[in-house]
Formats: sequence, C-alpha cells, structure tokens
Amino acid sequence: MSSLALKKLARQKRQSRVRKKIRGTSERPRLNVFKSSRHIYAQLIDDTTGATLVSASTLIEDVAAGLTHTGNLEAAKKVGEAVAKRALDKDIKSVVFDRNGFLYHGRIKALADAARENGLSF
Repeated sequence: MSSLALKKLARQKRQSRVRKKIRGTSERPRLNVFKSSRHIYAQLIDDTTGATLVSASTLIEDVAAGLTHTGNLEAAKKVGEAVAKRALDKDIKSVVFDRNGFLYHGRIKALADAARENGLSF
C-alpha cells in the first residue's frame, strides 16, 4: 500500500471515530469542512433529515473574488466568513464543528476562527 493510500485510510478512520460522537440537529447543525489542495468547502448539515442547510466554498464566485489562490489560509478565512454569514441569515447561531478527520491547524483552524469571529458559536 502506498503512503498516500495509508494517509487517506488514517483520515477515514479519524473521520469515522468523530462521526460516532457528533450529530447535527436542526437547532445545532454540524459544520462539516473538507479541504483539497486546490479548494476548501464548508457546509452545515442537519443529520436528522440528512439535509444541507448552508454551504460555502472557494468554487463560489463571491468567495473566490479577489483571491489569487483558492487553496490557502486566506481562502479558508473567506469561506469561514461566508458560511457564518449565510448561517446567520437562516437564524443559525450555534453549530457542532466536524473537522472531517483533518488535523485542527492551518486551513481548518483558519476557517473555524473566521466562522467564530463572524457570529457562529461552537
């Protein structure tokens, strides 16, 4: 097995461990974050119905405007701001943070901090 496959498998194990404990509800949805080398994505999920309530990513023109690169800390901060603003528009103030098996540093931490600064609590 290649080192890349082992790394992916380790993240999937961390992801399943976290998902056993974290559940999003309509009052307090789950803020799920995914990152690739080129983009970062965030969405609020109500696990009781399986519905995505709010989403934001660097693929959206509003967020990507003014960014030179969509896979860095600056882009993660803009996605955090965007998801927080969209959540507040739908009267969602409190969420459960799901780092999706990624380590809590770098882009994941930047997105979470930006969401907190713009009104979300978790």
